[in-house]
Amino acid sequence: MRALLLYQLDLSGTASVADSIHPVDPREPIVRATDLGVNRGDGVFETAVVRHGRPQALEAHLTRLERSAALLEMPSPRLDLWRTAVLRAAAAVSAPDVLRADELASIKFVMTRGDEIDRADPTGWVLGFAGNDPSAVRATGTSAVVLDRGYRHDVMQTSPWLLQGAKSLAYAVNEAALREAVRRGADDVVFVSSDGFVLEGPRSTLIARIDGRLVTPPTEFGVLPGTTQADVFGGIADLSVGTAALVREDLDRADALWLCSSTRGAVPVRELDGVARTRDLALTARMNAVLDARED
Repeated sequence: MRALLLYQLDLSGTASVADSIHPVDPREPIVRATDLGVNRGDGVFETAVVRHGRPQALEAHLTRLERSAALLEMPSPRLDLWRTAVLRAAAAVSAPDVLRADELASIKFVMTRGDEIDRADPTGWVLGFAGNDPSAVRATGTSAVVLDRGYRHDVMQTSPWLLQGAKSLAYAVNEAALREAVRRGADDVVFVSSDGFVLEGPRSTLIARIDGRLVTPPTEFGVLPGTTQADVFGGIADLSVGTAALVREDLDRADALWLCSSTRGAVPVRELDGVARTRDLALTARMNAVLDARED
């Protein structure tokens, strides 16, 4: 990842939208050591890929930011401010000569609960950065292992304080799971619940094709509402799509699997727990054509 630009946001609500967005050198610090996002992972974030100068699925990302903030009982984000800041950042990172040929720009926007000493207002910023072009991984696919997340599938209902289903800054467990995947010779992870239901990846939503239907686990299982998966389902009109409660054995009987995320799009799973899987490259290409054509 290569940082391209940074905006610090004034979330006090006392200034206009225009006066609340402050350009900052991305090499300069903008949070204090006592910020709760830094110290405790107490905050929420979203990442949107940028194509043709526009952040894709921006409204869906803003809706999910608002949902995550509500789950953490944080102040409701001022969506007009966040929308303006993200759009401004997307336009700036798309300027000529900003990106290399092998890069694709993304916008990450973050809101923390604020400073641990002075909690008057949340802290917010918008970061524009460059990542690798996903074309290669879309073509070759990814290898994954199945790991137990350690919670029951009904954790959102039984233990809402565990914040499953919120896109929070507390990503240490997700990063640890990805390191475990590498130790097992794989690239990625598919989480299952402690009682055997399929969930999601540490940074992706799962789509499985079973009996000719594209399905994804329901958000009631404590998984994030997938913005990329939702756009795939909305854009492949000739196929049956929906949510379904899947168990580990369903992954084996599925004739194709994908892991979907904002920055990479739809990536086919070529291997699961060391077993080669069939990749439907034609449907993968259709999915990504839908995703890459999004304008909002």
